[in-house]
Amino acid sequence: MYQWRKFEFFEEKAAGRGAGSGAAAVPAEIAGRVTCCSGGRGRVAVGCDDGTVGLLDRGFRLSYGFQAYASSVLFLQQLKQKNVLVTVGDDDQSSSQSSAICLKVFDLDKVQEEGSSTASPFCVQILRVFTDQFPQAKITSFMVLEEAPPILLIAIGLDNGFIYCIKGDIARERITRFKLQVEGTSDSSTSLPITGLGFRVEGQAHQLFAVTPSSITLFSLHVQPPRMQTLDQIGCQTNAVAMSDRMDLIIGRPEAVYFYEVDGRGPCWAFDGEKKFVGWFRGYLLCIIEDQRTQKNTLNVYDLKNRLIAHSMPVGDVSHLVSEWGYIILIMSDKKILCIGEKDMESKLDMLFKKNLYTVAINLVQSQQADPASTAEVLRKYGDHLYGKQEYDEAMSQYIHTIGHLEPSYVIQKFLDAKRIYNLTNYLEKLHDRGLASKDHTTLLLNCYTKLKDVDKLNNFIKDEDGIGDIKFDVETAIRVCRAAGYHEHAMFVAKKAGRHELYLKILLEDLGRYDEALQYISSLEANQAGLTVKEYGKILVEHRPAETVDILLRLCTDVGDPMTRRGSNSMHLLMIPSPMDFVNIFVHSPQHLMEFLENYIKAVKDSPAQTEIHNTLLELYISNDLNFPSISQENSFDNHNIKETKGKETANGYKSGKREKANIGKEDAKMAKNVVDRRRKGLALLKSAWTSEMEDPLYDVDLALILCNTHAFKDGLLFLYEKLKLYKEVISCYKQAHDHEGLIACCKKLGDSSQGGDPSLWGDLLKYFGELGEDCSKEVKEVLTYIEKEDVVPPIVVLQTLSKNPCLTLSVVKDYIARKLEQESKLIEDDRKSIDKYQEETELMKREIEDLKTNAKVFQLSKCTACTFTLDLPAVHFMCMHSFHLRCLGDNEKECPECAPEYRSVMEAKQKLEQNARDHDLFFRQLRGSKDGFSVIADYFSKGIVSKTTVQPENGR
Repeated sequence: MYQWRKFEFFEEKAAGRGAGSGAAAVPAEIAGRVTCCSGGRGRVAVGCDDGTVGLLDRGFRLSYGFQAYASSVLFLQQLKQKNVLVTVGDDDQSSSQSSAICLKVFDLDKVQEEGSSTASPFCVQILRVFTDQFPQAKITSFMVLEEAPPILLIAIGLDNGFIYCIKGDIARERITRFKLQVEGTSDSSTSLPITGLGFRVEGQAHQLFAVTPSSITLFSLHVQPPRMQTLDQIGCQTNAVAMSDRMDLIIGRPEAVYFYEVDGRGPCWAFDGEKKFVGWFRGYLLCIIEDQRTQKNTLNVYDLKNRLIAHSMPVGDVSHLVSEWGYIILIMSDKKILCIGEKDMESKLDMLFKKNLYTVAINLVQSQQADPASTAEVLRKYGDHLYGKQEYDEAMSQYIHTIGHLEPSYVIQKFLDAKRIYNLTNYLEKLHDRGLASKDHTTLLLNCYTKLKDVDKLNNFIKDEDGIGDIKFDVETAIRVCRAAGYHEHAMFVAKKAGRHELYLKILLEDLGRYDEALQYISSLEANQAGLTVKEYGKILVEHRPAETVDILLRLCTDVGDPMTRRGSNSMHLLMIPSPMDFVNIFVHSPQHLMEFLENYIKAVKDSPAQTEIHNTLLELYISNDLNFPSISQENSFDNHNIKETKGKETANGYKSGKREKANIGKEDAKMAKNVVDRRRKGLALLKSAWTSEMEDPLYDVDLALILCNTHAFKDGLLFLYEKLKLYKEVISCYKQAHDHEGLIACCKKLGDSSQGGDPSLWGDLLKYFGELGEDCSKEVKEVLTYIEKEDVVPPIVVLQTLSKNPCLTLSVVKDYIARKLEQESKLIEDDRKSIDKYQEETELMKREIEDLKTNAKVFQLSKCTACTFTLDLPAVHFMCMHSFHLRCLGDNEKECPECAPEYRSVMEAKQKLEQNARDHDLFFRQLRGSKDGFSVIADYFSKGIVSKTTVQPENGR
């Protein structure tokens, strides 16, 4: 302790701006001897033995002074919270009966002018210190504690061992007085003066340290009555008492400096010499020590945390020690002032760096709570210093402390040499522990582990805390490096812990080939996670474990593992299950297994939302000619390889087995052909089951189905689709292309029946086909003519014209048909002639009757009323239809014959209906399309006068 290093962290400062280079001094305006001083609120207050108080500014110039007491100022203290000055002094009075010592409180914010050159602050209150209950004694110490303003707690120490306390609002004189007595002072002959006081505040607890030359006592003021506790049986003289910023009591004795807390003595620092003054300044201990041999005083500034002397300088006879404006201020007996200030941190560090005292610099910045960046810079310089000395381990320990402030690349590039890989590993580990590592740092650390082959450290890094807690490195980087180095188990552990299922499976499948384990892992995942992983790695799984993969997909898409969640076929839960179409792409090289998967799915789920897409995919698989089976492809390649080897061996032995090769190839072709037939059978069944007669629309894309059937020449499928789409002519075309005459005729019988909704024109197309065939088809033509004659769908003239184009047909084919048709036509002509004659006779009779009505008189000879059958008498009404009625029998109906009116009305209604039908074009064309003989429909419209009475609207303006 006696060999503490000395530094010049402080320097003497000028007195103020414009103070010149000379030493500062108390202004000449202050004539008296300085008896007390106090700093605070930007000014230094000094009290003199002539009763005046002066306030000095930063340049130690007198702001203003005033006469506070008549005799002298004993003690004063400036408050921190309010601009108030509390003083104790002697007001000399003529009366000797009362004490002249009084306490005054001045409000420095209220200055009252007393003349042209002087000003005096307002005196808020004056209190007598001594009363009858508080006998007078010499005041040896004084201390003021600011509680919650305006409450003050004032302690006044006396030379008889008593302490007088005043508490309350001094300005309003709402105070309480009490006194404390130091233990062992009841005998006046042995009483010791109070040499120092100090307040300690902890929450609501208020405590008072009292120091005498031979004891240290603690009073607890927050309890009543105040509790006294003697801390030590040693003391000190006046001015050797101070309080630290931690509110510990400091006393200076010749042998040492002691610190006291509430429970007794604390640290002790053995600084030899008589302590004239003890103080505390910004964490530094201030001591003015008198050398017993030279009788000279020295100011020492101690940094107790770092165990160094921050400053030491000789001083003269000091009368007062105070601090203000960040300076240590010494007032000498000759009124000179010495101002000492602390150097800035940069200057202190430069001083230490020049001496290579890096540890001192580090301790200094840490003790003075410098910002982390400044501390890191000091540590970096220290690390660089050690690195230059090739002390790599110690240098790395310093660099580690800079993590978070120093760029990691600065350190890493220094330790990239293989010889220093251990230091680099240590740094990277700490970087990850702080959570400041990047992907590159993780890569570098794992590479260090793998190069060192330190599996234990790799395990600790990867499997830290048995998998508990957050991962402190980049997952993808760690997995990538471990895979590259061959540490697949570690990579899998990281992937599993981080929940990166896709990476876990990637390692299992691509690196290790553990397909069964991968399938088990997928089965253990939640449905959505399992679906995502199967989408990504399904191709590999289908290639190596197709059956198991299909089973997993069926569980995912049908939810068979949890039947309670599937309430019904139309439940919303079904919409949340993955669609099988999401997994079609994984079967790109395995269509056979895709077909099995979709077949099993549609068996399990009857009304899937993706039903149409599933059927489309199945149709494409069923109808295609060259479905590639991976298993067969592999077998073929394997067989071909074996065949070549066998062929080579057999050639070497002098013979070949060509017949055996042909037999194997034939078996494969037969197997493929059988598979095509089976698939197309399934395809036709799917076409029919997904578009039954009860369905309006099919459960597949019709256009796609037509394209597939047409592309792959799937005749049965085409015929079914054309028939369902009522494209009968395309159906006929299919049979024509196949030259299937028997099927062609059967198709026309089925699809050409108009009574069943068929198209009769198909028979004309069929007849035209045979007419243009160019070969003998007499048997088929006769069968066709039989149906045409029966249904009368094609006129005979058209039949003859069509069949005449085929040179291979003879007249005998149509001879009987023509004979029957001529006989039938002759009979119809004869019937028509009879009808014409009949209609002509009736028409002639009607004309004569009309003419007779127009030219000859009509004689009414009825004698009875047609309505009542009584004898007809006047008044009577006769109608041209030869009916006669009493007028009374007709009632209001005088214009129409009651007997003939219903028949007349029915005729008029029919006429009106015919006129309305003439305007209904849709009805006309429906009848025309639905009739076997369209000419008869048109003739019927003309015969009823419908068409002839159609009127044409005149154009505008004519």
